[in-house]
Amino acid sequence: MSTDRVRESSRSKHPSLLRNRDYMLLWSGQVISTIGTGASQIVYPLLILELTGSPTAAGVASALASLPYIVFSLPAGALIDRWDRKRVMILCDIGRGLTLASIPVAMVFGVLTIWQLYLASLVEGSLFVFFNIAEVAALPRVVVKEQLPEASAQNEVAFGVAGIVAPSVGTTLYQVISHAAPFIADAVSYGVSVVSLFFIKTRFQTERTQTQSNLRAEIIEGLNRLWRQPLIRFIAFLTGGLNFVSAASGLIVIVLAKKLGAQDAEIGLIFSIGAIGGILGSLVGGQIQKRFGFGQVIIATVWFTALLFPLYAVAPHFVFLGAVAALSYMNSPIYNIVQFSYRLALIPDALQGRVNSAFRLLAFGFQPLGAALAGVLLERLGAVPTVMVYSLWLLMFAVLTTFSKYVRNARPLAQVQPT
Repeated sequence: MSTDRVRESSRSKHPSLLRNRDYMLLWSGQVISTIGTGASQIVYPLLILELTGSPTAAGVASALASLPYIVFSLPAGALIDRWDRKRVMILCDIGRGLTLASIPVAMVFGVLTIWQLYLASLVEGSLFVFFNIAEVAALPRVVVKEQLPEASAQNEVAFGVAGIVAPSVGTTLYQVISHAAPFIADAVSYGVSVVSLFFIKTRFQTERTQTQSNLRAEIIEGLNRLWRQPLIRFIAFLTGGLNFVSAASGLIVIVLAKKLGAQDAEIGLIFSIGAIGGILGSLVGGQIQKRFGFGQVIIATVWFTALLFPLYAVAPHFVFLGAVAALSYMNSPIYNIVQFSYRLALIPDALQGRVNSAFRLLAFGFQPLGAALAGVLLERLGAVPTVMVYSLWLLMFAVLTTFSKYVRNARPLAQVQPT
């Protein structure tokens, strides 16, 4: 059968994502929640810088939001494979909404401290670990394997749009209405996500034939399964290396923008400009995944990141920062669409939580160090030397990826089966 006939048969067998009710409920709820989160996350460092005047303090808050991946990823993955995944997601979003709502309440009574912001970052980050692993594990239940790249691309487009809207909304609410407004908006967005999840009919996991009682054994099983997949193992470390820089880039851009005279609302505009690139990358990511091999895309996107990041150091105006961010955001979803859909196709449903949690431990475990180090380097060395340190880190990973035989020799997605 020709390739065109195979594709046509796939289209007729599976309805489009727009007609997939449960996927659209999941997708729309998360888009709204992402807008809310983006609106509050952009003002976190602004609020902390206003309270303390310390980039290090802002870096610590960002690190605390990422730290739970190191602490909770592995047990969360095993528990997600035991528990009702949809219930976990609902409870996590309720907890995240209440956590964000506590910040404006403290502002009203004049008792907000840096320690509450640290605690809120830690709690929200902890709940995100459970929610995110459950969501990733549930996606192959809502979408068939053949549509995973399309679903990933559609998610990236929507989140790119959210990335345009959220920073400007967050900084405008923060500067024009009140410092509490972005956090109220985020709390409401979590409520919308909870409602959308309630209406999804598809079960987020297959029936389990047996339930293990040894949590340690289940965790080890997930780790072993990841380690026996050398390609996914390498991509986990590679994604961790990229996220090490990603966790630092937001604070770096904010400090550089302030140095160039940008106001709070203009800083939001920088990130909105960047998000436009994210939409473009999401729109072409699915097509690139079809036209080029896995290894070609991964190697090219990593090199693009490594060569682009140093341009932050030579920005003559804050608008230039937005342009560099746009190119970076354009590259990121292309990488994510390819590696994400490939990874999900390799993992059996019963192990989705455990293997993805092991992957995410490596992929996101670098973020706390990257965020905290950025604050220290910015305060002690300045913005330009900090950019160069992270640029050298990216260059190292680009070279390693180029010489990885697992990346270069990866099979096409259509030939991948869960193992």
